[in-house]
Amino acid sequence: MNSPLYLPASAHGRRRFVQGLAAGGALLGLSPFTSSALLREARAAGAGPAVPELRGTEFHLEVSELPVNYTGNPRLGVAINGSIPAPTLRWREGDEVTLRVTNHLRQDTSIHWHGIILPYPMDGVPGISFAGIAPGATFTYRFKVAQSGTYWYHSHSNMQEAVGMYGAIIVEPRGGERIRADREHVVLLSDWTDEDLMTVMHKLKVHSAYYNHHQPTVVDFFRDVSDEGLKAALDKRRMWNEMRMSPTDLGDLSADTLTYLMNGTTPAGNWTGLFRPGERVRLRFINGSAHTFYDVRIPGLKLTIVQTDGVDVEPVTVDEFRCGPGETYDALVQPRDEAYTVFAQSMERTGYARGTLAVRVGLQAEVPALDRRVWLSMTDMMGGMDHGSMDHGSLGQEGMAGMGHAGMNHGDQGMAGMNHGVHVMASDALARPSTAARHARTEYGPSTDMRVDTARTNLDDPGVGLRDNGRRVLTLADLRTLGGPLDPRGPEREIELHLTGHMERYTWSLDGLAFGQSTPVRMNYGERLRVILHNDTMMTHPMHLHGLWSELEDAEGRFVARKHTLPVQPAQRVSFLVTADALGRWAWHCHLMLHMHAGMFREVVVA
Repeated sequence: MNSPLYLPASAHGRRRFVQGLAAGGALLGLSPFTSSALLREARAAGAGPAVPELRGTEFHLEVSELPVNYTGNPRLGVAINGSIPAPTLRWREGDEVTLRVTNHLRQDTSIHWHGIILPYPMDGVPGISFAGIAPGATFTYRFKVAQSGTYWYHSHSNMQEAVGMYGAIIVEPRGGERIRADREHVVLLSDWTDEDLMTVMHKLKVHSAYYNHHQPTVVDFFRDVSDEGLKAALDKRRMWNEMRMSPTDLGDLSADTLTYLMNGTTPAGNWTGLFRPGERVRLRFINGSAHTFYDVRIPGLKLTIVQTDGVDVEPVTVDEFRCGPGETYDALVQPRDEAYTVFAQSMERTGYARGTLAVRVGLQAEVPALDRRVWLSMTDMMGGMDHGSMDHGSLGQEGMAGMGHAGMNHGDQGMAGMNHGVHVMASDALARPSTAARHARTEYGPSTDMRVDTARTNLDDPGVGLRDNGRRVLTLADLRTLGGPLDPRGPEREIELHLTGHMERYTWSLDGLAFGQSTPVRMNYGERLRVILHNDTMMTHPMHLHGLWSELEDAEGRFVARKHTLPVQPAQRVSFLVTADALGRWAWHCHLMLHMHAGMFREVVVA
């Protein structure tokens, strides 16, 4: 590497861990299920371990354990056809595909086809759409492909997605590709930890900031005194202490345990995608990570975003974009120099995945240093918060000024008396999404540590760490799906769900209820409804609704973009329209794996 990493003080000895091994990855290579012709084709696309590609309408996928070594510590991963990442699947819009999945593990498994619209028994979520695939069993998925674009697939069982069971899906349009490019590469981002994931969860339960070595220090305090004055600095520190939160809690995990991967390759391994100067190159970015928001850029190149979550958008040219777990973004670039770094830094700025676009294997471009870490601000905490003993006076005048127009909620205001988990409003006045928070009684309990009364509704905020960084950064407000909404009808009713949690206890939920305590969200078949997601936490949650498109709208109720995974920032209120046109039982959850397993998951029933 030719640039230093910005490492926490306690991790200076972990440079190799963050970068990983140059040859890190699966130890056994690819299985006999992958043909030699496909291997030659995959290897010709770039350097590093090849990700095989399978085409057609009939697929045989074998799930098994595989030794891996990304850091110098051999571990077991879960592979499909002997490959981590799993083989890239190429389908064609309009075809019926058959995928026979055989489980060679000692535990159940499953495959969810993320973002693919299909009959619910084929969706692959154990306990919701089917029973799962038992050890030694084969399950046959069969469905017609009714869309095109960039998607991905992963296990929905036993946290297997985090240990290698994920891969890309590319669906070619029936009438030919609409986006012109001379060459394309899949850029599949993921992350890896050598630790057992249940051990990771236990550590977070004991101390939610276990992997965060960047807590506010005395040096930070005196810097605030210099910048803001003694009273303001004391008020700010007192406010965070009373909220029992840290302004540096941007992510649950960090490079203290994670190695960041690009197409299954460590930063030191330097995945390489080839091009010829002047070519128009399509990069299909997929965030298949279990824990990491990535901020993606290619220094020296503009990225023209042409698709998100498999759906074409009006082209918009940016320097950088944030990609949450579950999301996909397609970008066009036109490289002219010999080499460029594809740089994807983690949101909490402790590490990165990286690769190279080059005219030949072996070239490298300069790798930028990580951006400086930016703390959460009152922009991220805007809203009425309830923290038990906290009151207006404890914030001081400067603290209250930082709250802007926000009100405070002490448990006896708003909708505290409501006794249900999903708020429903049926009214003639649904032209615009509502803005008044409707908190359920279930939010007022030990599983939540804050509630936001006056959430922000803007979509033009790139998020913490990306504001005013000198680069043109994509926001949700920049997206415009070509062709407009699928359904021209307005909503018949409004559903509101609150994203809730307790950082100290490391609990995550919807409306204060973990999955096992909740009842399903019910949608009437054929109806058009508005869904509001109101984030009462200080973390960004990528919310994925299975089986149905989420048609994002702005604060005025105007259509913005069609997506299957929506990132909801801290203290933000996001709304989208849904046409309940898919009968059955569906999953709806945060795509941060540990949040989902901790309880931020709900069943949706369309009947």
